[in-house]
Amino acid sequence: MKELEIIYEDKDVLVIRKPAGVPVQSARVGAKDCESLLKNYLYKKNPKGGAPYLGLIHRLDQPVEGLVVFALNPKAAAALSKQSAGKEMQKTYLAVRHSVDKCPHPVPNEEKFCGKPVDNVENLVENWNECVDYLWKDGKNNRSEMVQEGHAGAKKAVLRYRILKRVDNLEMLEIRLETGRHHQIRVQMAGRGTPLVGDRKYGKVENYVDNVDNSFPALCAYRIKFRHPSTGKWMEFERKPENPVFQKFM
Repeated sequence: MKELEIIYEDKDVLVIRKPAGVPVQSARVGAKDCESLLKNYLYKKNPKGGAPYLGLIHRLDQPVEGLVVFALNPKAAAALSKQSAGKEMQKTYLAVRHSVDKCPHPVPNEEKFCGKPVDNVENLVENWNECVDYLWKDGKNNRSEMVQEGHAGAKKAVLRYRILKRVDNLEMLEIRLETGRHHQIRVQMAGRGTPLVGDRKYGKVENYVDNVDNSFPALCAYRIKFRHPSTGKWMEFERKPENPVFQKFM
């Protein structure tokens, strides 16, 4: 399959690498999303079996690349969904952001790129920087903003990150999500004045690094770990980002 890379497949589980720009699921008729592409792939493998079952366990935003897990039967879907909801499924991201003191276009509160509040929290927890904020989703404009606790419709957002490497005015981060909010990583990074490279929605920064053309945020779900729904054994998969911005750090 040209559009998607299948990393692993058995009778219960399907793990793919989703390219940036391809939605996991789309409501548009005829759209090339992961769900429809995989259903076509499974049907062609076994056309006599009828419409194939494909359970969506978690999502990645359309501009984000990385690993996604699907279930191939209802029993596996229930077990994997329980892991995802209970945080037993571990998802780790790599990202490249502009450093605090050299971000070319800081995110001003008055423009409300993310609504950075004065009391956002960042603590050191087990050698990870922990960011605790409250996000409000603007469904009409498909964006989220950082707001004060108590804001109507706001949800608590927690992530942990550590800086792996610095090159010039950029930093490569490893990130673990403690909650799963809309555009969470992108909003929380931009809210600290350190937007992800290439993120025009929240960062309002140049979409290139060293003349590298890049139309997507430098964000990749590069590692995922979970228990197999039938055997209970731990499974772990990892893929390097394809976004050219990461090449400065590899």
